[in-house]
Amino acid sequence: MPQTILETKDFLILNKPAGLVVHSDGKTDEPTLCDWILENYPETAGVGEPFKLNDDIVIDRPGIVHRLDRETSGVIIVARNQETFEYLKTQFQDRKVEKTYHAFVYGNIKEEERTIDAPIARSKVNFRQWQSGGKTRGELRDALTEFKVLKRSEDKQTTFVEVYPKTGRTHQIRVHMKYIFHPIVCDGLYAPDRECFFDFKRTALHARSVKFIAPGGEDVFAEAEYPEDFAKAIELI
Repeated sequence: MPQTILETKDFLILNKPAGLVVHSDGKTDEPTLCDWILENYPETAGVGEPFKLNDDIVIDRPGIVHRLDRETSGVIIVARNQETFEYLKTQFQDRKVEKTYHAFVYGNIKEEERTIDAPIARSKVNFRQWQSGGKTRGELRDALTEFKVLKRSEDKQTTFVEVYPKTGRTHQIRVHMKYIFHPIVCDGLYAPDRECFFDFKRTALHARSVKFIAPGGEDVFAEAEYPEDFAKAIELI
């Protein structure tokens, strides 16, 4: 279950575990982060923007301002009232929220730091994938990712990186790391045939921290503790 990192009258900052989907897809009845939010913070009911599927099914997303992929662990912000939701939504749209991720990627990245500026669109080859470069379909949307190397494995097979997505495209970090030929370890969608180093059972991506200005004007910084698999991998690399 999620851990509450910070709780204020206007918002929550949670540490989402890997494997927990943020909200329902309208097809399954599995537990979601939204279920937990409503159970523990019922005042969030009706806050935010519901999501409408093609078959007219409406998915409630109480307080959800941004999302994390199912297998990504780490920090996520939840608004507790509509005014805060609208404020935080604008902060994300204006790219004023600073997000930091940690990831293990395949291969030895030689640069100490790098900026990836490569638009993203849906893949023509796999409808589940997004892609930079190559065969894409639909609208290309600008996407900018910066990262720096934290540590390299002695056998040169993996690199531990700190990543700063400057835009918020779907699967952005996963797509951009694959684009530079260093996909994320154990990413079943973008590196399906690669060995899962460090015994990872999920995509080795963790939303480490978030920094933004709260509605009251104060600076907010929150950091999500590493889950057990990440802590173990850091010791081993």
